[in-house]
Amino acid sequence: MKVLIAGGAGYIGSTVASACSDAGIDVVVLDSLITGRREFVADRPFYEGDIADGPLVDRIFAEHPDIDAVVHCAALIVVPASVADPVGYYRANVAKSLDFVEHLLRNGCSRMVFSSSAAIYGAEPDLTVTEDSALDPQSPYARTKAVCEGMFADIAATQPIRVLSLRYFNPIGADPRMRTGLQLRRPSHALGKMIEAYEDKTPFPLTGTDFPTRDGSGIRDYIHVWDLATAHVAALQRFDAVLERGSLAINLGTGTGTTVRELLDAFNSVADEPVAAVETERRPGDVVGAYTRSDRARTLLGWEPRHSVAQGIRHSLEWARIREKVLAG
Repeated sequence: MKVLIAGGAGYIGSTVASACSDAGIDVVVLDSLITGRREFVADRPFYEGDIADGPLVDRIFAEHPDIDAVVHCAALIVVPASVADPVGYYRANVAKSLDFVEHLLRNGCSRMVFSSSAAIYGAEPDLTVTEDSALDPQSPYARTKAVCEGMFADIAATQPIRVLSLRYFNPIGADPRMRTGLQLRRPSHALGKMIEAYEDKTPFPLTGTDFPTRDGSGIRDYIHVWDLATAHVAALQRFDAVLERGSLAINLGTGTGTTVRELLDAFNSVADEPVAAVETERRPGDVVGAYTRSDRARTLLGWEPRHSVAQGIRHSLEWARIREKVLAG
């Protein structure tokens, strides 16, 4: 099997590429390198460019006519940035994805695995969701993912392409072999901010303490990025058995909710020096969060997560120590 990974030089895309390679799947990468890193694709066939670039996509398929499927991880993903620049986010995540799927259809590609997000869900009273839960995205970023899912479903209903949308919860960690990890030195998510506070010996800003959770902080389903990557491998290997036509969504999470305060407790159980917290206001686009109670991934993909939150934190810290060396460029 050979797959094209769009966004394959980014954090998740590059980890998916490594998991595919480890499973014997040949990988071709397309990435604009706006946020991705060239170091993450040094040993793979790589095309630098935009998913909306039709001639480039045509060239990739001409040079790799045996591509069996596409994994679409190319997107902008920072919630506060999407609030500040909704036009840019809709252009990058929606308009360019529409162009991309048109290019895939023209080249006869009939299978796509789409990187979606659990941010598209509305909060239910118990803060758990299934794939059938109501959608109520609360930020422009989240709405771009919901719009793309609807757009792809409409296209797959009548066109010769099938789409598996994998709704990610909150990825943490790094490739356990330390080939790839978060490329950003100062990521905006909670664990990134904890590592920043740890490195700078400053308090961690706990944004939002009045959410309707057991301790007032937001709740998330933190999943190790390697578990996410192996779920993509399972989706590719079982694609035809799982989806005969149209589109389908599958949640990828641990099924366990962890509040930000609990994440900090787990961080301090792993780190050699504890990090204190300072309570602050919510950021633009912040939501209470949710976690999954679905077993669809287990039933259809034969997949379940194998890494704990503590292991994800430990791998994140290990990556942070070597990141500058790996990404020397």
